Amino acid sequence: MPTHIALLRGINVGGKTMVPMAGLREMFTELGFADAKTLLQSGNVVFTGKGKTPTALERALGAEAEQRFGREIDFFVRSASEWRQIIAKNPFPAEAKNDPGHLVVVCFKDKPGAAAVKTLQAAIKGRETFRIAGQHAYVVYPDGIGRSKFTLGLIEKTLDTRGTGRNWNTVLKLAELVKA
Repeated sequence: MPTHIALLRGINVGGKTMVPMAGLREMFTELGFADAKTLLQSGNVVFTGKGKTPTALERALGAEAEQRFGREIDFFVRSASEWRQIIAKNPFPAEAKNDPGHLVVVCFKDKPGAAAVKTLQAAIKGRETFRIAGQHAYVVYPDGIGRSKFTLGLIEKTLDTRGTGRNWNTVLKLAELVKA
């Protein structure tokens, strides 16, 4: 059976959007998926299952999560193969090695258009840099993420698509979970 990674957007941040990881694993199991494992409290799930595309999985998981947890939750699903490609295509290998906490991979719902990417480049006010590869962005925050004006909200608004980000440490930990 194929292995997938599901990333949940905006949960367990500031105590307002709490989703218990045990409840999340239970949801996956009850939906017929196997080997559901969570990583951290920020909504990362590795699971196996067949018969649905990542987009269909996103819709089904989102609908079930809304019923169970009482609020809309965006899911971003990538296959194990796609995840390996995300790692392989990283355009910032030095940053991944030397400062992985400040390299973020953003997974999008839709592939951004070239004009929007150009507009986003012009919106950078600090030392941040990014590259787009399909439905993903690699963003380097050399001065830290917390104080940066290059926020996920700005990225989403400019590219006109929803997204969720994970730092490089988490990206690699999810790859290890896929192998396990």
